[in-house]
Amino acid sequence: MLPKTLPTLDAQFVADCCDLAWRAMLTEVNLSPKPGLVDRFNCGSHKDMALEDFHRSAGAIRQWLPRFMESGANHAARPAPETLADLRRIGVGCEADMFRSTAGVNTHKGTIFSLGLLCAAIGRLYQQQQAISPELIGKTVAAICRGLTERELQNGNSQQTAGQRLYRQLGLTGARGEAEAGYPLVLELALPHFRTRLAAGSDPELALLDTLLVLMANNGDTNVASRGGADGLHWLQQHAKTLLRQGGVRHPADLSHLHEFNQQCIEHNLSPGGSADLLIVTWFLNRITHVKLPYESIKNPSWRISYVCFKR
Repeated sequence: MLPKTLPTLDAQFVADCCDLAWRAMLTEVNLSPKPGLVDRFNCGSHKDMALEDFHRSAGAIRQWLPRFMESGANHAARPAPETLADLRRIGVGCEADMFRSTAGVNTHKGTIFSLGLLCAAIGRLYQQQQAISPELIGKTVAAICRGLTERELQNGNSQQTAGQRLYRQLGLTGARGEAEAGYPLVLELALPHFRTRLAAGSDPELALLDTLLVLMANNGDTNVASRGGADGLHWLQQHAKTLLRQGGVRHPADLSHLHEFNQQCIEHNLSPGGSADLLIVTWFLNRITHVKLPYESIKNPSWRISYVCFKR
């Protein structure tokens, strides 16, 4: 049940969350080398986009992120799925600005979908004065997206979208299915893996590249399948699994394997864009718990004091 007096979204909290989302986009695209993806070294399997396109796109999207948070907060007293229609409206405007910034190149359409949902979930949780944790964010996104896969993939129409075609041919639910499930690939695989690597003292960039391999090995990436079919997806997943079995990306010398993998992805015309989107989600959720909630300081102050003393 919502508190009687609903809080207003704190401007600094919104700014901090949206800044993290923007930094997540930049962190992913600047991460190098990435197999088949645009990075600082080359354009991977893409002939129509470059690093600068992603930088401009991230800046355009950044301006819309507060609106997603506000939508989540404004719908906090209603059933979660009712938020989706408003998020779509905002998403259409955000996509239009993205395309304007890149002269028509689709750099971040999947990212708008995922970050829009994450920001809306955070706005909803804030309004309900709940904790902002990766797990609760995932559950909230799942609630917002309830029934999405059935409505948009299973119930087709005469003009099939690429997503509907891949669902019927290969059973892939893509970004919709992952969101409706609450991002299990991130919460159960990628995020724990990334945190384990960081805790072991790994360089953050190497840890993130290793996490990308984990996602590529396990994600039914519709971006890959749309380019290479079931065979292309299987090849990419198996290659990522092989690299992980051989130790993954633990040392700078291991980057040579990613350079080789990138060249092979280019030859096969494969790009794991769906896994790149999930890497953005992973980095964002790993950092979101560090954003200070304005109402946290007045909750259970005595518990916090005793906990600090206990740690000493």
